[in-house]
Amino acid sequence: MSIKSNNQKRLVLVSGRAHPGLAQDIARELGTELLPTTAYDFANGETFVRFEESVRGVDAFVIQAHPAPINHWLMEQLLMVDALKRASAKRITVVAPFFPYARQDKKHKGREPISARLVADLFKAAGANRLMSVDLHTPQIQGFFDGPVDHLWALPYLADHIKAKYANELDKLTVVSPDSGRVRVADIWADRLGAPLAIIHKRRDPNVPNQVSVHELVGDVEGRICILVDDMIDTGGTIVAAAMALKANGAAKVIVAATHAVFSGPAVERLSGPEVDEVLVTDTLPITEEKRFAQLEVLSIAPLISKAINSVFNDDSVTKLFPGQS
Repeated sequence: MSIKSNNQKRLVLVSGRAHPGLAQDIARELGTELLPTTAYDFANGETFVRFEESVRGVDAFVIQAHPAPINHWLMEQLLMVDALKRASAKRITVVAPFFPYARQDKKHKGREPISARLVADLFKAAGANRLMSVDLHTPQIQGFFDGPVDHLWALPYLADHIKAKYANELDKLTVVSPDSGRVRVADIWADRLGAPLAIIHKRRDPNVPNQVSVHELVGDVEGRICILVDDMIDTGGTIVAAAMALKANGAAKVIVAATHAVFSGPAVERLSGPEVDEVLVTDTLPITEEKRFAQLEVLSIAPLISKAINSVFNDDSVTKLFPGQS
């Protein structure tokens, strides 16, 4: 299945098995269908992929989400890229809405890998010409790949949704950064919503993963509707600890807004507690029924990714999709 432009370029969408619903939504937005693909696992865990139509000379976009088990889905995407390269695809773009290993983007101590760089190298070695991802954990990851990287922002979609939902209470909103690393993003949120900014200072023990102690709140949140913003929610420890600090300081309501709903381990139980009133995320990762709860609202990321794919295919600017944030 393909789209043809005036100069006879052909666009094909290829999807891994990790999140087929998202890929189908993207194809629907573009008015096309996914390339028929055979993919399965051998008894020993090896993965096999084969495309059922010719891909010679095409502009291919390989869509794959990376939930657990992340290594399995990463390997499947690498194999798909390799198969496209060996079948003479003209250009191959890896579409990884949630970039694998994005949190391991630097060395905290000696004798550690920079895993995000390794993943970028693997995509390049497999044959990828371009990367596309949503809300990278840190912008520096763009420099790890030797080629074009399209860094898409979910922030406008999330912020505009909240702005519309709380149109009559905009003067009560306060944007909160859960730690110092998210201040820049929280500041953009605050500008978009016309809201004040508060910051939570936390200290994390580098030897103990997924455990956070909240120490101090900078800013006034008493009686306010607080929007805690982050790029991802993994176990929910950081967010819930921050929400507890906000409620302890008199916040009227706590809304959590994040792009990537990893939701590992105790995340659902934690987020379902009384500290968090609403959780707003996108579907860059599949959210199964057991990970859904009453406070959760999920926005589709397919319209954003489809617009970016269309811009790349037509050699148009992707940056123009995000005015004021280039």
